[in-house]
Amino acid sequence: IATGIVNVWTAPAAQVAESYHRIEAAYPGRFVLGVGIGHPEHTKEYRKPYDVLVEYLDELDAAGVPVARRVVAALGPKVLRLAADRSAGAHPYLTTPEHTAEARQLIGPDAFLAPEHKVVLTDGSAAAAEEARAVGRQTVDFYLSLSNYLNNWRRLGFSEDDIAKPGSDALIDAVVAHGRPDAIAARLTEHLDAGADHVTIQVLGGWDKLLPTLTALAGPLGLKG
Repeated sequence: IATGIVNVWTAPAAQVAESYHRIEAAYPGRFVLGVGIGHPEHTKEYRKPYDVLVEYLDELDAAGVPVARRVVAALGPKVLRLAADRSAGAHPYLTTPEHTAEARQLIGPDAFLAPEHKVVLTDGSAAAAEEARAVGRQTVDFYLSLSNYLNNWRRLGFSEDDIAKPGSDALIDAVVAHGRPDAIAARLTEHLDAGADHVTIQVLGGWDKLLPTLTALAGPLGLKG
């Protein structure tokens, strides 16, 4: 079980460290602490987010939270390097396999890399693709107002038109895999081929879609015996 993520602005490090040790005592080796800086637009603090994150990791060190049992949400080069230096690795959110490849180059071969990717299972038809994009836009819309995600997409080569609300088809297709199980599995596997150790799947469309989608993907992803 992992947190993805605890927001360092709103969850005091001492409290989080105490929770980590409580969970670890009850379930040894089964919990990974994921922390991140969240969104600058959602805090009234004027301190540099990077400095806040460094101080938070310092507090976790002082409280005995092992470096190997925590990961950092990271998008840009500076925080990716910090994640590799001060934690087990990085947990990038709302990215692409191209970002995964760049992240692997930045953090080196040994750091853990676990990007997230959204999925919508469909029958593969053109009409279903449009419905899947609509579902994807409902989730992605929130992030189209946040500078850290917008800047990351710019670095990946998306245009201002792509990242303007409601998001171009090219952007939505890049961050939301949709279609039949084989097509979605192929997209997720691109992250592994680019250097990811693990891909976190976020199923969109409602809780009732979660288990059917994961079940359908298990075979193409090689997760069924």
